Amino acid sequence: MNAVFSNLCSSRGRRGFATAADIFAGQTRIKARPEKSILPIPTYGGRHIVTMLPGIGSGPKMMEYVTDVFKAAYVPIDFEIIDINIEKEDQIKFALSSMIRNGVGIKGHIPQLADTSANVTLRSHLDLYVYLVHCKSYPNIRCRVPGLDIVVFRQNTEGEYAMLEHESKPGIVESLKIITRENTERFARWAFEFAMNECRKKVTVVHKANIM
Repeated sequence: MNAVFSNLCSSRGRRGFATAADIFAGQTRIKARPEKSILPIPTYGGRHIVTMLPGIGSGPKMMEYVTDVFKAAYVPIDFEIIDINIEKEDQIKFALSSMIRNGVGIKGHIPQLADTSANVTLRSHLDLYVYLVHCKSYPNIRCRVPGLDIVVFRQNTEGEYAMLEHESKPGIVESLKIITRENTERFARWAFEFAMNECRKKVTVVHKANIM
């Protein structure tokens, strides 16, 4: 199930998400609170530690740009870099413990490890049940769709992402689409709380109930 939010209220001053300054000042505008207590985010010498997973392909180069920009902007962040590739399958465990410890991470393209998806492993173990994409066109920048400002949420751990499938007999594969009431309700609650906190006027629910 997806949720799409549009039409941000004009009375809200700044648009979109919280800035880096807001985050470090503890003034993020996303009010939805986690249901479980989490470890405090560690800081060393006033600097925040962020897990970085460069991955493969264009990932390492992208992470270089991120590091350069943060250094140029004097952002008080140090990256804990963990290299995940096909030859280092055990590194996914270090990545998980690092993200749990640091509370935040950034990643490039993570390769497929054996028969499992590293991305799905990260989502399930860290319970990342909301996938968020903010699509926005900025003024004075040429774009195909001017005036666009929508936020898309997607369920990130259930359905096909549960990765529950097996070969019942040679040539026949059964894939289970698992949907639970608990996870569906918390996803919907998080989405609507976000919409209200961000003063969005409209929520569109997208589903595939007619075919699935």
